[in-house]
Amino acid sequence: MKITFELEPGDIERFHEALARAERRVACAEECDIVAAARHALETLPIACAPGYIRKTLLSVVQLIEMLEDEAWSLPQVERAELLRLLAYFSDPEDMIPDDVAVIGLLDDAIMLELLLQRSRHVLDAYAEFRGVRDSQPAAADAAGRIGLARELAGHRDRLHERMRQRAVRDAVDDATSGAPA
Repeated sequence: MKITFELEPGDIERFHEALARAERRVACAEECDIVAAARHALETLPIACAPGYIRKTLLSVVQLIEMLEDEAWSLPQVERAELLRLLAYFSDPEDMIPDDVAVIGLLDDAIMLELLLQRSRHVLDAYAEFRGVRDSQPAAADAAGRIGLARELAGHRDRLHERMRQRAVRDAVDDATSGAPA
């Protein structure tokens, strides 16, 4: 069964306000602390008991953590900050619906993740492509081969970073001209 609903501008504004509150709570936190809090939430929240949609969406947090910790991907600071905002909200047990409320406590987390993941889709797509390229690289026979492969991968990464930024700008322009909420 598929159920859809439409968020009105006021609904989205409430999510933005909740996101801002979460950001204020972690304003002085280090990136490693935000990631650690997200890992802790993944380990302790009742995700296994949550409805399938919520469970599937919340498990995308694992991919976000992997992306942030992937040194070869070296996600630029602007995009890192956006993903850290998302993890800060996810890690906040006292968000719009407290996480300990049975069945629906994680619903707001899933909705917020969905909203922010849509905005970050070009980053996620680029990272998936980067991982595919890295995983398909042949093994290098010697140090010179490893250096060559590392340079090739770094060049591909840089092109993917540029592409994801261009697509994000294009989407922002399209949203601005269509009147869609950002």
